[in-house]
Amino acid sequence: MEIRDARREDAEEACRVLRRSIVELCAADHRHDPGLLAAWLSNKTPQTVAAWMSRPDASYLVAVDEGAIAAIGAVTDAGEILLNYVSPDARFRGASRVLLAALESRAAERGATRCTLISTETARRFYRARGYEEVGPPVRKFGMDSGYPMSKPLGLTATLPVPSGGV
Repeated sequence: MEIRDARREDAEEACRVLRRSIVELCAADHRHDPGLLAAWLSNKTPQTVAAWMSRPDASYLVAVDEGAIAAIGAVTDAGEILLNYVSPDARFRGASRVLLAALESRAAERGATRCTLISTETARRFYRARGYEEVGPPVRKFGMDSGYPMSKPLGLTATLPVPSGGV
């Protein structure tokens, strides 16, 4: 699996991954409600995804497996994870895990000391298993009450206590 920066020409395939992930994998969130799905998918167009990719304060990354985009993610320079969606074809093959690690590394490279995100119900356990903690009550997003604010410190200095008495 290769992780690389997303390119403008990836927008159409990345958009398909986003839409399929939402429709096929996030039923715990949208409950197959046509109105909720329509709201969630409304801004997931190739044109919108291409515009997102040109955002100067964020990095859009893709996980590519056997020539196809397996997952797409985005993180701001401040450490806010905006996207982390996996293709149903790549689920449970490590794409989300590897992509999340790359997003966290990119945020740290850009000076962030913590990553924050709003998790879906579907991904909540995934993020908890990777050190994220819930930091507030659920928030409403796209008409659903299943957005969970989460946070994780980045780097060794943020997770290990400094020994007293010097090193």
